[in-house]
Amino acid sequence: MANSVKKTVKICYNIGLMKKVALGMSGGVDSSVCAHLLLEQGYAVTGVYLECWRAPGCRSEEDRKDALKVALDLGIPFKVLDFKQEYRDKVVEYFFTEYEAGRTPNPDVMCNKEIKFGMFYDWAMKEGFDFVATGHYAKISENETEDGTTIKQLAIPKDAHKDQTYFLYLLNEGQIDHTLFPLQNMLKSEVRTEAEKRKLHVSNKKDSVGICFIGDINVHNFLKERLGENPGAVVDTAGNVIGTHKGLWFYTVGQRNGFQINAKTVIKMDDGTTIDKHNIPPFYVIRKNPEKNQLVVGFGHETLTDTFDVRDMHWIVNNNDKLALNSTNLFVRIRHTGDLLKCKIKVKDDIKTASTVTLTKPTKGIAQGQSAVFYKKINDEFICLGGGVIS
Repeated sequence: MANSVKKTVKICYNIGLMKKVALGMSGGVDSSVCAHLLLEQGYAVTGVYLECWRAPGCRSEEDRKDALKVALDLGIPFKVLDFKQEYRDKVVEYFFTEYEAGRTPNPDVMCNKEIKFGMFYDWAMKEGFDFVATGHYAKISENETEDGTTIKQLAIPKDAHKDQTYFLYLLNEGQIDHTLFPLQNMLKSEVRTEAEKRKLHVSNKKDSVGICFIGDINVHNFLKERLGENPGAVVDTAGNVIGTHKGLWFYTVGQRNGFQINAKTVIKMDDGTTIDKHNIPPFYVIRKNPEKNQLVVGFGHETLTDTFDVRDMHWIVNNNDKLALNSTNLFVRIRHTGDLLKCKIKVKDDIKTASTVTLTKPTKGIAQGQSAVFYKKINDEFICLGGGVIS
């Protein structure tokens, strides 16, 4: 940014002419481009690095330096918030507890709830910022309700392949009013191009993958260090023991390897024929039975289901539960970037407590502990209504 622009930004900061934005800066290309875009749109931006994890092999120090360099180049304030203890207490402990209970957790959902749109958001509002902003690929769309009121809603962004609304379904209406997603109308390729145009030193930096803030770790080893091993039986859907596993927390529904099938296993097919281990199609994990420490596996039609229960329902906007119940055009996503599956919701207990979801077509890989996130198509956009936890 030219010195004259920096000077203008500084003057506007001092006399309070600009809306104040606390931008979560990770040191990656996405949030770095966000900083440029927000300044160009007339916001007073403060870069904020959230320090949540430090361990051997962690990129935290490198990422913080990259974020700081971008902030210095732009001449914007830069702060570091230390959330390491809170992250360990609220996200990491949840991760281990859920796996130990036989469920498959979603740490990125919990991280957004407790850290980015929990502690960071609360800090920003307390400090007098008008908005928080992040490099998430998500969109805030304005739509008119039946009574003519205009409301802001969470929607799938232009880059549907990078869509992160699945991880953001626990946002509430008030938070959306004070949140900006600068990349909502951009493809990832366009973000890279903008970074190169602005000569950002992180323009070619690889995207972070794996668990939020922790990164691309070996999850098996991460679990083993904390929970150890707990061998048990692998059984088919009829309850026959056909192999062994190393511990239920090492597996998730839909997984097709990592467990041992006994050499003498013979499977009886639906038509009465039998096949031995060497000719058996791949087995997939169908469910876990923590009470018996059994891993249930199957193949073919056994892996498919068209109904499941959802608990702890959360609706982003107050009337979204009614939209979901009355919709003939309702969709659900059972994993990040998974297909939008057409469905219906039937109240089991209370729409905000527990419900049963029925799919129009059966699918596989529905895992307890993961999130079920609901969408409705409104004005050619997929609006994220909210979601719950698969039970």
